[in-house]
Amino acid sequence: MHLPPDDRTPSPRTGYTRAHWEAAADGLLAAVVPYATKDHALYHLPGDHTSSSGRLSDGLEGYARTLLLAAFRRDGTVLERYADGLAAGVAGVWPRVRDRSQPLVEAASIALGLRLTRELLWDRLDERVRGRAAAWLTDALTARPWPNNWELFPVTVGGFLQEVGHETEASREVIDRGLERIEEWYAGDGWYTDGDGRKFDHYNGWAMHLYPVLHAWLAGDRRLLELYGGRLARFLDGYARLFGADGAPMHQGRSLTYRFAAAAPLWLGALTGHTPLTPGETRRLASGALRYFLDRGAVDEHGLLTLGWHGPDEALVQRYSGPASPYWAGKGFLGLLLPPGHEVWTATEEPGPADRDDAVTPVGPPNWLVQSTRSDGVVRLHNHGSEDARYDPYYTRLAYSTVTAPSESYDNSVIVGDDASRTDIVPLGAGEGWAASRHTVRDGIRVTSLVAAEGAVEVRAHLVAGAAAGTPVRVTGWAAEDGLRAELVPAAGLDDALTGTITGTPGLFVALARLTGETDPEPLARLVSVDVRDTYELHVRWRSGSTARFRFTVPDEASAVSSWTVTAG
Repeated sequence: MHLPPDDRTPSPRTGYTRAHWEAAADGLLAAVVPYATKDHALYHLPGDHTSSSGRLSDGLEGYARTLLLAAFRRDGTVLERYADGLAAGVAGVWPRVRDRSQPLVEAASIALGLRLTRELLWDRLDERVRGRAAAWLTDALTARPWPNNWELFPVTVGGFLQEVGHETEASREVIDRGLERIEEWYAGDGWYTDGDGRKFDHYNGWAMHLYPVLHAWLAGDRRLLELYGGRLARFLDGYARLFGADGAPMHQGRSLTYRFAAAAPLWLGALTGHTPLTPGETRRLASGALRYFLDRGAVDEHGLLTLGWHGPDEALVQRYSGPASPYWAGKGFLGLLLPPGHEVWTATEEPGPADRDDAVTPVGPPNWLVQSTRSDGVVRLHNHGSEDARYDPYYTRLAYSTVTAPSESYDNSVIVGDDASRTDIVPLGAGEGWAASRHTVRDGIRVTSLVAAEGAVEVRAHLVAGAAAGTPVRVTGWAAEDGLRAELVPAAGLDDALTGTITGTPGLFVALARLTGETDPEPLARLVSVDVRDTYELHVRWRSGSTARFRFTVPDEASAVSSWTVTAG
């Protein structure tokens, strides 16, 4: 991939301008051409992994996801190739859209791409091709989606069909039904769970906000845009804190192979005018994410995005992943819909949250505590409320960061006996500098966990109830990679091997932790002191002078944490 030289005048943080985004989009689109079928209806990208939907569906995925990227790029010559592929695909090449099938996902990308480029692609098609394409898409109106972000795929198809005057009543009903459905999953303050439960992850940005906000904006529906745009703005206020100074998004949740799709909601806020971020901060965060991956091997020697994070990584491959799945990353190019003269492209980059100050910020609905440090640009997410056991370890660890990946050896966990399970997570609150939750290990054993943080330092406390006397308890910390320093030292109830023992009553185990990019940080003992009083009351004193008290209680069937925080002065 050939990009222009860095331009540090408008972009002192990343060196990337609109020209870099255009060149990256052009490179990605050109690289897939050799893998298209002769009629351009399918893109069979190379790779050893075929998704659970099969090779034909994977080829459709290659067409649909790169079409969406081409729609953001709006290059008429490139779109001609996709017009040819559409004509062939709806003439019998593509699989039909059926209940809970992958073609439903790809129908949404195709419909959105056609809606965004209507005057460049759809309006220039032969009337018979338009009729066949509309008929193929119509199946998406009646196909049953999975009960999560998939509910928005029929909405997206319906929005396009309604606009072009095809099955308008059915389209309206599908739109209303899908938008009503996601209300069940709105948790407040701009955050959705991806279906039932507490599945908080990147799907908030690249799906749950993206589709409703874009639909409202394209439809010119002021009422809907005020509703969904307002939620987006509240979401971005916390979401912007989840990017490291090196541009990395948070390494948490499923489908991480979509990489810089994490930039999509940032651009969406600027596009619709619903964002708390300045234009310079928006571009700094989005360009930082793109550069982070391009600099670290996300694109292979053939110019193709691989299944992985930096380069190929089998740990990030889900059963639904196919060779073209990573091209949902194309959503990150949504900013190209903004004209070159828009202030998001002309403003000078401004520092993002991780560039500015040390911060410890509670994020309410997910019950997360986000901890960032300016000296190394690292962002850490303390997870006390998101859970999806199907995709462990990307939801059930106590903490994630922008510079580490979860380890198979159970990093950031509490291991009771030999069981590191963390299920039925119950959030117990988050406040200034702290967050807490309760989880189940197995029947009868529950762990109440607390984290308190300042700077890069963490105090982690775990109250283990329901385990038999003599049961060993071990705590683990960060799995640091080269260039990082991870520390975990005992503070109460643990020996030097970070192991303690249940003595017949609920046991409280406390450790000090740190993940840092600093090469010679001050010793933890100089930065925080911890004292356990009255068995279950934890006193924390930070070197800054701030103090906090936390009391663990153990009712008959549950456990909780009460906190009192005092700032010196």
